[in-house]
Amino acid sequence: MAKTTEKTLERTYNVPLRREYLKAPRWNRTKKAVTALRQFLAKHMKAEEVKLSKELNEEMWKHGIKNPPHHIKVKAVKDDKGVVKAELFGAEKPASKKEKKAPAEKESKKAAKEEAPQV
Repeated sequence: MAKTTEKTLERTYNVPLRREYLKAPRWNRTKKAVTALRQFLAKHMKAEEVKLSKELNEEMWKHGIKNPPHHIKVKAVKDDKGVVKAELFGAEKPASKKEKKAPAEKESKKAAKEEAPQV
């Protein structure tokens, strides 16, 4: 058996939100759903602090404040400090800032601008 120095816990949950956000007024439902998601993850992962990814937050707010999703599938990872980071299940991790635009792409855009005839 190999020992790992990091104590990470990774789980996938399909979190039911409808029962909780129906307790809130219509104009406040997505806020309540986000709070319910944080509480669910804090309870099930036994953590004090829960952080949601940008993609997960955007998915929750996709249909506005009045119409959140009924349930949402998340991947939760608890690090050795006890902080839970939740990501949308199946979402790709964003590339780092350095990898976003390669120098070749920048040069091709500049060349295209120079070739275009100006009127």
